[in-house]
Amino acid sequence: MESVETLNNGFKSAEQQLTFHVDEKHVGVRLDQFLALQVLGLSRSQISDAIREKNIIVNGTPRKNSYRLKLGEFISGVVEHDKPIEVCGEHIEFTVLYEDQWLLFLSKPPGLVVHPGSGNHAGTLVNGLVHYCEGIAAVGDAARPGIVHRLDKDTSGVMVVAKTEAVHRDLINLFKEHQLEKEYLCLVQGVPKESSGRIVAAIGRHHINRQKMAVKDIGGKHAATNWDLVERYDGGLSLLQVNIETGRTHQIRVHMAHLGYPVAGDCVYGTGKTQRKFPRQMLHASRLSFNHPVTGKKLDIIAPLWNDFVAVLDQLQAVSGESS
Repeated sequence: MESVETLNNGFKSAEQQLTFHVDEKHVGVRLDQFLALQVLGLSRSQISDAIREKNIIVNGTPRKNSYRLKLGEFISGVVEHDKPIEVCGEHIEFTVLYEDQWLLFLSKPPGLVVHPGSGNHAGTLVNGLVHYCEGIAAVGDAARPGIVHRLDKDTSGVMVVAKTEAVHRDLINLFKEHQLEKEYLCLVQGVPKESSGRIVAAIGRHHINRQKMAVKDIGGKHAATNWDLVERYDGGLSLLQVNIETGRTHQIRVHMAHLGYPVAGDCVYGTGKTQRKFPRQMLHASRLSFNHPVTGKKLDIIAPLWNDFVAVLDQLQAVSGESS
């Protein structure tokens, strides 16, 4: 396997030239899965794109992603690395909740993508951060400077961002070792019988829809979520306070849906049975707490509910009040 650097439209990109022979243990494996196992540093989407564009051939013939390999077949071709994304500063609205020389906490608005990616090269929170504090551009990953954790596009609430390289590393370790408290508020469909609960269920990629996550009996990553019932509303809706012990992708949305209480307005994991319309998925990161990696000071930062969330709760409260 060989790596070749080229220049394209001012960006330095890399191509990997692949050559493999299929041995006995990989007979019957899908072509895309085989390459994902063999080639480190490439995403599944990069591999799939290369196969679809016929840049990968098997015994001289282009094949589909789903092609099952046979003993002794020769695989060759080229996979292009993603071009580095140049993050340009833009004026993006967000509220700073706390800031010092090492880090800052902010309240992310709903509908805002955290960092640039495929199809989102501008208008993200990271673009706003680089505009707000130019030094953040040199911290961490060049495509997502300062970022140590994410919130989904339609989830609002508190995030922490590193302003120095050392603190970036420290914060990553805090999240990795779960040495912090993360609380959320979410409106869910359904009314739990209990006042509180805990779910421990591993989460991994959905076996069919790779854009979704799912509770997995085998192969998922440990995930634990605690919840407390805050309010019941007419129409079969409940407000929950949720504390997550781990930080898996879509964890709250997946766990709540698995329990039968999907987050209201969640078009991916929701049931669609409610007639009520919601402005977005009703999930808000309300609190983030940990010891400052430099000063040791306890930081306990709360992000007030976003206005659209407040409006929904006010409406539900008014309806429930009329019926009582």
